Amino acid sequence: MSRNAPLVVGLVSGSHVVNHAYLLLFAPAFTLLSADFSVTIGQLGLAVGLVNAVVTLGQLPLGYVSDSYSHGAVLVGSLAVGTVGCGLAALATSYELLLAAAVVMGLGIAGHHPAHYPLISAAAPDAYRSRAYSAHGFAGALGLALPFAVVPAAVALGFGWQAAFGAIAAFGAVYTVVAVVAVRRLPDSITRAGAEARDAEESLVDALRAVDTAGDRFRLLVDRAAAYFRTIAGAPLILLLTALWFVNSAAVWGIRAYTATLLDSGYGLEAGTASLVASAMLVVGAVVLLGGGYLADRIGPTPMLFVGYGSLVVFAGALSTNLLALVAAVGVALLLAATIDLSRPARATLTDLASERRDVGKNFALMTIGISAGGAVAPPAFGYAIDIAGVHAAFAGVAATAGVALLLSVSVARAAR
Repeated sequence: MSRNAPLVVGLVSGSHVVNHAYLLLFAPAFTLLSADFSVTIGQLGLAVGLVNAVVTLGQLPLGYVSDSYSHGAVLVGSLAVGTVGCGLAALATSYELLLAAAVVMGLGIAGHHPAHYPLISAAAPDAYRSRAYSAHGFAGALGLALPFAVVPAAVALGFGWQAAFGAIAAFGAVYTVVAVVAVRRLPDSITRAGAEARDAEESLVDALRAVDTAGDRFRLLVDRAAAYFRTIAGAPLILLLTALWFVNSAAVWGIRAYTATLLDSGYGLEAGTASLVASAMLVVGAVVLLGGGYLADRIGPTPMLFVGYGSLVVFAGALSTNLLALVAAVGVALLLAATIDLSRPARATLTDLASERRDVGKNFALMTIGISAGGAVAPPAFGYAIDIAGVHAAFAGVAATAGVALLLSVSVARAAR
């Protein structure tokens, strides 16, 4: 392994913790925020949705900046802007100011995937690539859990949500300084890998300087974007992987949102215990993710897709039957997230290998749009299925979604060959 690879993996993993903490910052404080600002849980859900909407809109533009200018600069900028947004949330005195903070946080969070994945791609050797992506994913899982630990701890110690948000912002600020130092130690061949791959072409910055009017600059940007989409249209593997990330995200959100509901209303497990099982399920998935990276490096990424989605079809299908004993249902539920996380490093590795060096940031931004779209579609769709046909029917839908992912995996394997 190159001497820069551990530094890069550590750098992006720490950044993943921080950015994912910002992503779910509001969720554990919903009750407190609702009381302080006299708003409904639905209105606070809108704040979380606003963060995600800004993240989605920022993906491709920041992917372009990452590839055309600097992955390292986008990573540091992402941390800095997200930290400002988190600090503004800690200082918010009204719901409207909380929404403004959500927009700023979203702008910061939007840059982390377009920067992280190209940095790993440039630094990690082939033999360790999937393990590098699995370490990155594991760190992201820790980041999602961080606000759920810090907010209750702050309340238990007699402080409020403002102190909790401020503590997370302070952690982000310290890490931003660490990231600046780390990025400066890395060679341009890693931090500007996408830009150096474009040396044979005129850079976007130089091209923009060569034109005089705002209209000409706008047309140039449109032309460059159109050229990228023409490249994607001619790359079936990237399109298939985007579809796979979308379908995968839909299955993930179905599992995360409704497993506790299934165990409670479907199998008669007490509601609090069902929630604990759902939380434990995520921990199991995060640990299995590390093993998935190791296996993908050993046997190749495509077999991991078949193992992961095949297992999910079986497990989700079994839960949907309502025929399992309660103990068996709990055991199968603990493994649900693991089936998805097992294949995550493989999906990242395949996206990396399918990308031109100059397009890694944009391609992973495209995958992130697929993830966000799946998260937008799946919760209401599965929730509607529960209202109409019951929770077991919804998990039959999860199994069917996993079946679609399995079919897409076959196409991905063929295209990869």
